[in-house]
Amino acid sequence: MSIDTPTENPEAAAVPSPGPVPPKKRVPQGHRRLLTRRDRITLAFMAGVPTVLHVALVWLTALASIALAFTTWDGIGFDSIKWVGLDNFRQLFTDNPQFWPAVQHNVIWFVVLILIPTPMGLFLAVQLDKKIRFSRVYQTAFFLPVVVSLAVTGFVWQLVYNPDTGLINSLIGANRPGHYIDWIGDPHLNLWAVLVAASWRHTGYMMILYLAGLKGVDPSLREASALDGASEWQTFKNVIFPTLRPTNTVVLVVTIIEALRAFDLVFVFNKGAQGTELLSILVTNNIIGESSRIGYGSAIAVVLLVISLAVIIPYLIATFRKERRA
Repeated sequence: MSIDTPTENPEAAAVPSPGPVPPKKRVPQGHRRLLTRRDRITLAFMAGVPTVLHVALVWLTALASIALAFTTWDGIGFDSIKWVGLDNFRQLFTDNPQFWPAVQHNVIWFVVLILIPTPMGLFLAVQLDKKIRFSRVYQTAFFLPVVVSLAVTGFVWQLVYNPDTGLINSLIGANRPGHYIDWIGDPHLNLWAVLVAASWRHTGYMMILYLAGLKGVDPSLREASALDGASEWQTFKNVIFPTLRPTNTVVLVVTIIEALRAFDLVFVFNKGAQGTELLSILVTNNIIGESSRIGYGSAIAVVLLVISLAVIIPYLIATFRKERRA
């Protein structure tokens, strides 16, 4: 009797038992395109058009103003442009009776904005930070003048200062013949009248900036000060206000820029005449005025640019240094 013994097949023994097949590893096929051609065209259009407009309307015009400041040009044909060197600046600093009063008015504008509406905006921000009732309503009411156009603000305050039917003259009884107070036409009053309107708007701007700064203050600082027995004023003076140093820097720069670029209110009031001269008004009157002295107006614009850069550049340097340290 023979017994059949299974023949050993090494190849068959090497075949694994059937089971779940492991997933195959995907071989990288190179960089996968995440954006289609249409997406790239759309992004290029969305980024390219604002960039071109910014360069054309800001940088090219600024460089053109700097170049034209050393020339004389009446704006009629490029052949009439003549190089005069520093004559425009020499005439501006020595022979223009409106230049130094305009500089003085810009300085007064800054001093008033930093002394009146800035503390008022800080006061309103501190009160609104206490989470009083109807806080949102108050924020909207105080910030509304900032949203409204400066030209519209100027027209509104013109109605307030109207000698015949204005609110102020009606309240103080100065709207009768022989008792008129011309808030806009009097060179001793019109600058201060415009500054009241500017301060009314600037207060809301400062309130929002300081309110944002107060929201970033660590609540534990207030709690620690309260545990030490400090009063509300002592807490604000010794704890809260020092932490608002970055906000104070921003407020200072913004106020300087607002004082230098002041134009709309004054132009709507009386076109910058009779005691309300500003550097921005002189630039406009010389470039698009009847005389059309584009080179001379560009020289005034360059002076305004240099003053602005003297403030902005140190602020940017300090900001970049702080970011690098962080």
